[in-house]
Amino acid sequence: MSRETQIDHEFEGEQLESVLVSRRDRQRRPAVILFPTVAGVSELELGFARQLVALGFHGFVADLYGKGFRGQPREVLMGEMRRLQSDRAALRRRLISVLDRVRKLDEVESERIVAIGYCFGGQCALDLARSGAEIAGAASFHGLLDPPGLAPGPIKARVLVFHGWDDPMAPPDNVVALGEELTTAGCDWQIHAYGNVRHGFTNPGANALGNPAVKYDALAAERSWTSLINFLEELFGADA
Repeated sequence: MSRETQIDHEFEGEQLESVLVSRRDRQRRPAVILFPTVAGVSELELGFARQLVALGFHGFVADLYGKGFRGQPREVLMGEMRRLQSDRAALRRRLISVLDRVRKLDEVESERIVAIGYCFGGQCALDLARSGAEIAGAASFHGLLDPPGLAPGPIKARVLVFHGWDDPMAPPDNVVALGEELTTAGCDWQIHAYGNVRHGFTNPGANALGNPAVKYDALAAERSWTSLINFLEELFGADA
């Protein structure tokens, strides 16, 4: 069974409240940082973190908005996402601060960390990799792909992108541009594109949003999760 621990941390005067999902034995293990969708920390990411714990990892569901935004209406959270996206340099600093907080956790093997994310969180996982951070890997699920507009540098992490080909938030030109960007950065990268799949395909609650651009796809969700497990085994071995 897993245990869930509130982890408080601070970024430039903002109080954040993330959640560490870990095994009860508290042994040091590799960690996966999960950057959430626009909705912030939710049962969706906590559920994914619990699955990762069952595979032998710790899951750290990162709060990017702050304590006061947990469970707020979607329009409020959309505003917070746009605020963070409006300054990608500040967003990069925020992501690095999350990584630094995870490295300091007693339960975490600080040199064996992967960042993954969903939607806005996928953009965050990519931006952390773009920063040149010393992480083993980064994976984006139906993430936003546009570059941050910052000075490019080498990407040390291996990068894996799961993309719905019919996602209007990341059209094919953006996918090609990302591949070119990652190649120029000397990155070991993969892009898995799923045909006839839209944005939000990992979220069973996506259809309830009433947005035709967003749709759950059980097969794409299963395929991407299986590929993530293969990616983690490649990075850390089957007995991480």
